[in-house]
Amino acid sequence: MKQETIVRQAVVETPRFVLRPLRASDVGLLELYASDKRVAEMTTSIPHPLPPGAAEAMVAKAQRGERKEFVWAMDATEQGGSELMGMISLQQMDRNQSEVSYWVAPAMWNTGLASEAVKALVAANPLNNDTMFASVFQDNPGSARVLTNAKFAYLGDAEAFSVARNAKVPTWTYLRKLD
Repeated sequence: MKQETIVRQAVVETPRFVLRPLRASDVGLLELYASDKRVAEMTTSIPHPLPPGAAEAMVAKAQRGERKEFVWAMDATEQGGSELMGMISLQQMDRNQSEVSYWVAPAMWNTGLASEAVKALVAANPLNNDTMFASVFQDNPGSARVLTNAKFAYLGDAEAFSVARNAKVPTWTYLRKLD
């Protein structure tokens, strides 16, 4: 029998859901949502079409003991909702900074979930960062509103490669200084 090491990661509560570490039971919904072209094309790292085993690999990567990225599932089961409505992550950077990334399942778009998740993660500041950064594709103004609602300040334009689009995509970059 193989014993797994469980890495401690903060659980962050919001009024409508909790942000909790990914677990093996998330694979099915993760595969369903991440395979949606609309979700994949708004991220830098999710390929489209989603290859077999990609969702399992995402969960395994998020559970590794040695990692620079911490990933949370948006889970509303305690409130009678879905076990996975989206994901949010913090990628550790140098100088006590992190980059925030997030996506929400299309059925839950325009419900404020992303805003609530970002605000909760910033307030909890589980990695004790001094600064958080984020960037969004310029053709996704809804994600830009999520960041401005969470008091991120616009820094400037850049570009990032999207695996699903197989292209560089113009981005807006944001910054949030933390107390």
